Amino acid sequence: MAISDFAKEYNDKMFPGYKSKLYDTDPEFLELFDNFTFDEVTNQNDLDDHTKFMAILATLLGCGGIDEFKMMLPAAYNFEVSPVEIKEIVYQSVAYLGIGRVRPFLDAVNEFLTKKGIKLPLEGQATTNRENRVEKGNEAQVAIFGENMRNFQNIGDEDTRHINKWLAGNCFGDYYTRNGLNLKQREMITMCFLLAQGGCEMQLKSHIQGNLNIGNDKDFLIKVVSQCMPFIGYPRTLNALNIIKEVAK
Repeated sequence: MAISDFAKEYNDKMFPGYKSKLYDTDPEFLELFDNFTFDEVTNQNDLDDHTKFMAILATLLGCGGIDEFKMMLPAAYNFEVSPVEIKEIVYQSVAYLGIGRVRPFLDAVNEFLTKKGIKLPLEGQATTNRENRVEKGNEAQVAIFGENMRNFQNIGDEDTRHINKWLAGNCFGDYYTRNGLNLKQREMITMCFLLAQGGCEMQLKSHIQGNLNIGNDKDFLIKVVSQCMPFIGYPRTLNALNIIKEVAK
């Protein structure tokens, strides 16, 4: 097989001592995929591996790729995505994907960490409580999206205003305020959740603007999306890139 030396070395870093079953069943496909994903794509830009694998995990959550997620968990761990960071990515995804899609991923993480000898539950990362979660969540909304989000929980049509309160208190107050990931990382993974699941272009546009607002610039976002392309395909990648360029104008 003509797998490049770089792809072989990168695979050894991701999966020390592991040999894919595809070597025996689908050698031509493995050659195509590994040379492209773990050589050509990896060397396309200078995104650091830690950020890359956080984005890949979030993207696989977004597209529902549970089997590939299980495959990439050890790679992310070997590139120093910590147990806390892995858990925080999965926890936050519930706000954007729903527990119906996320439960298998949470189970997969727990199984992986247990096999690694890591005691569960991990140390708590919450910084809010039932009394202040809405207020603190709205502060995070303002930090990301600007002053126009001030008191977002109290505005909007009366019959759907409860959703605005849930967004402030649950999505942002319960998740974005947690330790383990900073706001830049949280907005980056949210972009990955949205671009990977498709059909959320309006929300994707808003969160790309949020990324830009807090310092994840256009070049960085393009690098992230580019590294995730092999895991979600060209259509959703191109959609995301077009929205990044549109919003960045």
